Amino acid sequence: MPKQPILTKNAPAPTGGYNQAIRAGQFLYLSGQGPSTPDGVLIDSDFEMKVRQVFENLSQVATAAGFSLSDAIKINVYLDSMDDFDTMDRIYREVVPMPYPTRTTISCDVGGIGIEVDAVLWSDIVK
Repeated sequence: MPKQPILTKNAPAPTGGYNQAIRAGQFLYLSGQGPSTPDGVLIDSDFEMKVRQVFENLSQVATAAGFSLSDAIKINVYLDSMDDFDTMDRIYREVVPMPYPTRTTISCDVGGIGIEVDAVLWSDIVK
């Protein structure tokens, strides 16, 4: 099955040479999402709002491809500071359905935006 790019106006447009997601058969690879609204406005205040926007963006891209976050099998979280881990984890547990996917969380420079998250989703139903 050929690769299929996914693009939705319900999440921020790519700012470089990548797609919001690529569908490959039963897999969906979601590019990293930061805390920007679909119209590109960066949320730069409350960290909790940033986390919620990131997961909303991921959810919207997944939905555009016929998936949902319940199909996630791997999520990678990148934080500017591990001091924000507990807040991220609390919201993550609210918005990502059980059984939780595998997850890696690392502290790195994400350009001062606080958080970026990417994911791999899989569904046994070909959509």
